[in-house]
Amino acid sequence: MTAQRMITHGDVGLWTEEFGDTAHPPVLLVMGSMSQGVLWPDELVGRLAAAGRRVIRYDHRDTGRSSVVDFEAGPYTWADMKDDLLAVLDGYGIDCAHIVGHSAGGLLAQWVAAERPERVLTLTVIGSSPLGAGEGRTLVRAMTGQEPDEHDLPYPTAEAIEFFTDAAANPPGPDRRSQIDFAIGLGRVAHGTGLPFDEDEQRRLEERLYDRARQPGSQAGHQRAHAADPGAEPVGVLGKITAPTLAVEGTHEPYKPGHSALIADAIPGASLLAIEGMGHTFPPEVHEPLADAIIAHTQ
Repeated sequence: MTAQRMITHGDVGLWTEEFGDTAHPPVLLVMGSMSQGVLWPDELVGRLAAAGRRVIRYDHRDTGRSSVVDFEAGPYTWADMKDDLLAVLDGYGIDCAHIVGHSAGGLLAQWVAAERPERVLTLTVIGSSPLGAGEGRTLVRAMTGQEPDEHDLPYPTAEAIEFFTDAAANPPGPDRRSQIDFAIGLGRVAHGTGLPFDEDEQRRLEERLYDRARQPGSQAGHQRAHAADPGAEPVGVLGKITAPTLAVEGTHEPYKPGHSALIADAIPGASLLAIEGMGHTFPPEVHEPLADAIIAHTQ
């Protein structure tokens, strides 16, 4: 069974999609910053549903079919986006769920697990960074050519730093073609170097994402939210997480190499899993091992 639903959180409408039997254990998929929920691939979601999971994915505010927010009139924070996650669970009448977060979605998932442990059955974080460890500071220092110090997380790969540095100096034009071409280049970097990159498939994906967005470009509100309150993430709370935790990282992670090991070290009893060839995205080659890992962890 598949069904779409809009969940209201204050003045924000959140697009959601549900798969599987509602009697099965719920799994909430939380995508990363500036990313639509449909970036959780249908095949991966289908594998989870076929294994007896009730799977829900959603678009963050300012992405996809969720509300576009006038940031000047109603600025929001990352704490608000964390509360969006809980609002999705509330909208479905779910007291607690298995939470799976990718990238910045993993930060939100860690935050909820630390702050509201009664809402989290298990925690899975994929290609994420440890909550409260200054990921934003690390990225700024990496992109401005500073040498890492003892407070920094591991830097992105040289290819990723070069791409973002060039993008800052030469941003893409506002037209559809320029935006999609830029997104394809970004997708190539995020894909990593461990598996073949299918540019045609990436173009189809980026065209879909662009065309289903209520307002292309509105996802930049996430950057504004972080810049407005860079210290919003709680610090020193990972040791309080009690949910069984799995930290997953691709062997060719370009953005946050080694960050998953830091998460696993900080959360009591957490496990670490490396997926061969995976970068920061979910190409077809990783659907089976990633789904198998989530299924085993959410038993």
